[in-house]
Amino acid sequence: MLWQEKLPIFVAGFNFKEMAKKLYTDKSAKDEYPWIINDGEVLTYLQTNEIDSKHVIFLKKISGYTDDIISGWLDVSVKTLRSYKNTESQLKDNIKERVLLLISLMNHGIAVFGTNTKFDQWLNTGNYFFDGKTPVSFLNTITGMRFVDDRITAMEFGDNV
Repeated sequence: MLWQEKLPIFVAGFNFKEMAKKLYTDKSAKDEYPWIINDGEVLTYLQTNEIDSKHVIFLKKISGYTDDIISGWLDVSVKTLRSYKNTESQLKDNIKERVLLLISLMNHGIAVFGTNTKFDQWLNTGNYFFDGKTPVSFLNTITGMRFVDDRITAMEFGDNV
């Protein structure tokens, strides 16, 4: 059996915009939320777009995780996270960046693994490249988010992760 048949990955040239159409039946969600972005695009997106409660709500929807887990990723209390879901709440700049990176990471992971379920399974399984820890345990820091996203990119291009 070929390694491509064993791993849930796509090869170079994969069209993420086509995957977006399949993942989001709601066209506005596909166009409104960041897809897969690099560090330079994060800065531009933060300066040119408003990151607000709808992004926090979308993060919860796309990730499927509880408020308790997402609040840990954002380094806020559950009560604060729930207040961020209120349309009148203003997010702090560091929270905006984390929300943006997490949405991008979730989009990337779902695109590479094909479904939210398969991506969630990978996130919650101990992994050699994460020193036996689960990838999801690295999402509470920006560096950890980038590391997990880098591993997803590696799989996308054929690396065993």
